[in-house]
Order: sequence, then structure tokens, then C-alpha cells
Amino acid sequence: MEAALAVVVMAAVVLAAASAVAPGDTTDAVRWEVGYMTVAPLGVSQKVIAINNQFPGPLLNVTTNWNVRVNVQNNLDEPLLLTWDGIQMRMNSWQDGVSGTNCPIPPGWNWTYQFQFKDQIGSFFYFPSLGLQRAAGGYGPVTVNNRAVVPVPFGQPDGDVTLFIGDWYTKSHAELRNMLDNGNDLGIPDGILINGKGPYRYDATLVPDGLPYEIVGVEPGKTYRFRVHNVGTSTSLNLRIQNHNMLLVEAEGTYTMQQNYTNLDIHVGQSYSFLVTMDQNASTDYYIVASPRFVNKPSWGDVPGVAILQYSNSKGSASGPLPDAPNDFYDKYYSMNQARSIRMNGSSGAARPNPQGSFHYDSINITQTFVLKNEIPLRINGRRRRTINRISYSPPETPLRLADLHNLTGVYTTDFPTMPSNAPPKMASAALNASYKGFLEIVFQNNDTDVQTYHLDGYSFFVVGMDYGEWTPSSRGGYNKWDSISRSTTQVFPGGWTAVLVSLDNVGIWNLRAEKLDNWYNGQEVYVKVADPLGYNITEMILPDNALYCGLLKDLQKPQKASSKSSAQAVHRQDAWLLATVLLIIAAVISS
Repeated sequence: MEAALAVVVMAAVVLAAASAVAPGDTTDAVRWEVGYMTVAPLGVSQKVIAINNQFPGPLLNVTTNWNVRVNVQNNLDEPLLLTWDGIQMRMNSWQDGVSGTNCPIPPGWNWTYQFQFKDQIGSFFYFPSLGLQRAAGGYGPVTVNNRAVVPVPFGQPDGDVTLFIGDWYTKSHAELRNMLDNGNDLGIPDGILINGKGPYRYDATLVPDGLPYEIVGVEPGKTYRFRVHNVGTSTSLNLRIQNHNMLLVEAEGTYTMQQNYTNLDIHVGQSYSFLVTMDQNASTDYYIVASPRFVNKPSWGDVPGVAILQYSNSKGSASGPLPDAPNDFYDKYYSMNQARSIRMNGSSGAARPNPQGSFHYDSINITQTFVLKNEIPLRINGRRRRTINRISYSPPETPLRLADLHNLTGVYTTDFPTMPSNAPPKMASAALNASYKGFLEIVFQNNDTDVQTYHLDGYSFFVVGMDYGEWTPSSRGGYNKWDSISRSTTQVFPGGWTAVLVSLDNVGIWNLRAEKLDNWYNGQEVYVKVADPLGYNITEMILPDNALYCGLLKDLQKPQKASSKSSAQAVHRQDAWLLATVLLIIAAVISS
């Protein structure tokens, strides 16, 4: 009885502490209308996906632990889901916005995402996750600021600049889908956009006249934080700013050791923050360049993405050749060593006042290892598909998480192979079983000829090692066990491997995917199932009352009703969840 009483007291303290953090913080509510608009970033008129008539979409600017409600009106002619790249959705995969956890928002319907930016800071982005829609736009920035009590490990910048860089096709996303469905490659992109605009005409023989281009206005002597995201379809890009150093300070929610780069490779799906000081004279404007990496240059052509950095007292247009891209033809380790140089700043706080380095990942025993190998495209049932461990993911009509909740069988299996094999390739709806509170090692083995990037929803992981060749258990001897960067998206070089470690502290079913859209669409993804051993509605957030139903559960769907719930009601529901969790723990202890 005394033990039970102690647990009751402890639970009350936990409830009080949790309530002080979650429901007491600000709630931000926004409404986004997602639809088409016509633009011509490369001189060809085309429909892009815009949010509130903006391309790229509006900024979601919040602070750690804020509660957020985003009401999304789908004005497209096809289903829609928005996912939140790098946002961890603590115990709340219901809001993740991917097909394994959510039914899509039908055309003409609206749906409200409700979640908390729990213990996070940094630079992230959102985008539509279905059917190559990101290749048509629909993406936008998410900035999560530090709480006032947590110091930032650099001086307050004088301004904030977001740059979306990415390869771009003038074909619609529907046309690109058809190409993949017919077994074709997407081919060479038509150009590279910076903030949804084409290249500045730095060379009249290469760049057509009249293309819109991005101008970043700055004041001399001031320092700006540049938040850069590669939201392209499939191309790694190298970023550089003419005559300016880029001081790297953050990567996908982790403060980095601060070091200057004259250029940095940013792979598909990756995000970084730089501090750039305007310390040059204003005799001219300066080029901002994003150029393709690891591509066949003669096939690609010579036109990178080019924007303009313009001082307020500039005396003329940018001129001269573009700043040189890396020349690593004879140095295959240039880009890899650059990636290895990105380290965690273990002496600073991030979302909490304690230093980031207080989590000693090197002293935790690995409980599971997944070795996930991709290969060149394989033919399965006559179709050209992408695979992981020879499995090409086939999304079921019923989301995996929803099927679990309703005890449906046959929707998917949990026998996804954790190690490569020579088994015949196949299409399957299979998930990886992972143990809650375990410490997972994932090794990405890239046996293809292109750079791959992989992203894990719901988590950040420590990128502890990468090299060329085949990974073996002895490769662990070369892991960085002290200050590896913690992020959610990592590159894997062709003919090489990348190893990450992740603490499985977030219950749910989480998407592990190729960020290159063509590979993702063709099956290069899997879901990681982190089940709560205590059962549903103990640790994980409950199913939201506005949940959509589809597939085998479509008959449960009610007609669309306009949402009238206030932000306060959303907060009270979280209060109720916390209270219910504590009461269930108390009841379990007393009954035992």
C-alpha cells in the first residue's frame, strides 16, 4: 500500500510537471487553403501547388512546446496529406501526415492537424506526401524558436532568410507519376529553383531573358540566419554565396559546432542554418548558387539555380563567373569528409537548458540492428521498382496505425527482413518491428550508383559513421562515439554505407523513406512499428476525434462537418489525456 501511495504521489508530480509544459504554452491556430496556381519559374506556364496562394507556402513560426492547430482545406483535384519533415510528433503519429498513419483529406474537404512542438528547436519544412505532389510545390518553412530561458549559442541575428532549393520539372506531378508507372525514369530536371524562382541571368547565352529570380535584400555589416532546405525531387545540390562565408550553426534541430564553409552539399530533404555576415563591399550584388552534384554534367547542362544577394547600398549588378563548385573528380571523399565534419555542439542547450551532449549515446547498448540495403531498380511483376532488402513497399488502402487500432488483420505484416538477402524481390505491405525503449542501430547500405537520402519520421538519429564499401560489424570501430550530429535525414553515398543510432522513445508507426521522390514513389520505404507494451491509450496520444477513415474502415467515415472547436478545447483535451494516463497508471499499481 505504501508503494502504491508513493506511485500516486509520483504520478501527481508528473501530471503537474507535464501540465506546466504542455497545456500552459501558447496555442497557434492557422488556416491553409491548398490549391493550384499558375506560374512560370522556368519560362513555361504550369500549375503548381500553392498554400494560401503562396509558392512556397507560408511560414509556420512557433516556439518550443507551443501547441499548433493547422486547418487544411484541400482545394486540389486529388487527395492530400501534409507531413512535417523533422517534427517529431511526440507520441502522436496520428498527425504525421503519411499514408501509413493517416487517411488522406479528400478533395473539397478540410482537416485540422493538432500537435505540439515538444522539446524541439530548429529549421524544418512541411510538404505534401502523396503521389509526387512535392514535385509540384506545396512545401513551406517551419521555424521553431528557443524558449526565452534557453540561450542560443550565438548572437541574435539581424534577420532571418529562408531558401528553398531544389531541382524542378516543367511537367506536372501527374505526368511524372505516369512516367514512373510506365517504368520510365523521370529524366533530367528542367532546372533548379531557389524559392520557387528560376535562375538570375548571369549568362545571356545560357539563361533566357525574363525569368523571375530571387533577390535577398540585406544591410551592410549585419548578420543574417539563412535557413536552407533541399525540397527537390532527386538531386543533391551544392550551396555557396559569392565571396561570403557560411557559418554552420544548426542542422535539423541540433546546434552544430560552428565552422565556416565556402560551400556545402545539401542532399534531398536536408535542412541547415548558417550565419552569414555582410562583410563585403557593395560595389556589386553577389551570386547565391545552388548547383547539381553527382550528376552527369554533359547531360544536365550548365545552368544552376542562381539568386542575388543585394546590399542596400549596392552599386551594381552581380558580375563575373559564378563561384566555383567543388571539383572532387579525383577525390571521392570530398563530400563525405565534409559530411563527417558536421558535429554536434555538445556544450550548448537546444530545447532544454541542459547541454545537448548530456545524452551519452556511446554508453548505451544496442538492442536491435537493421541493415537496410537498396539496389539498382529491380523488375517485380513486370514493373520497374525500388527496394529495401528486396522488398518494394506497397501501401495498403487502410493505414497501418488505423488497422492496428481496429484490430484488422491482413492489412500488413511485421516480417520485413532486418538484414539483406538474395531472396527474389517482391512487393509487400510489411513493417519493421522495433522495441519501445530500445536502442536501434540502422545501417543504410547503398548498392546503387546514385547518392541516396533517408528520413525517419518521429525521431532524430545520431549519424555515427559513413564510408565506402560494404558495412560489417567491424565497421563499428570507426563510429564517432562523442559528438555525432543528431538529425532526421542522412545521405548514403553510392557504393557506401551510413550508420545511425536512435533511441526508441516515441511510440507509434513511423515512416522510414527515401527522400528522393521517384525512389519513394517506386517503393523505397518501410514503416517502423514502435509498439507500446502497456497497450493503446497508455503512452501514445489517443485517436483524434476528427480522424478520417478509408479502406476497410471507410464505412465509419461521417459526412464532413465544419470545425468549430477552439484552441482552448484542444488544450483541454490534452489535459484530459494526461489525467487519464496518470489515473490508469495509478489503477494498475493499486490493482497489483
